[in-house]
Amino acid sequence: MKELMKTNVYDVGESVLIVGSCLPDMEPEGFAQLRAEADHVFELCLEQTHINMAITKISAMLYTGKIRTLRFATVDRSPHCVQMHYIQNELRRMMDLSAVTIENYVVENGKLTKLSPELIYLSKHLGELSRRMGENV
Repeated sequence: MKELMKTNVYDVGESVLIVGSCLPDMEPEGFAQLRAEADHVFELCLEQTHINMAITKISAMLYTGKIRTLRFATVDRSPHCVQMHYIQNELRRMMDLSAVTIENYVVENGKLTKLSPELIYLSKHLGELSRRMGENV
């Protein structure tokens, strides 16, 4: 596993997995499942790296045209790691990603949970989430 921010943008393959740096230690079973399906695995800690820097790096990797599947995976309940799941939205605003499959996962107690784009959207739009849950606003 390589550090995302210290890796050359051309050092990618068709299947890329970007994980929160603590995932392999905290959730080894879930990490192993995801790792088995990736050509290249990178770690990223959003406590150390600003999300905008990570977006720039990942977009440059995507511009190489090599990546066909991009997966993000983190531990659950981390306020820093949750930002990783917002990266896909920013990338979609910047470029055409119709040729790339993007998936997001959280791992808890060794189990993978795939996150839908709508769920990620709602987690960043708390007012909308509140209305959908029927809370009084």
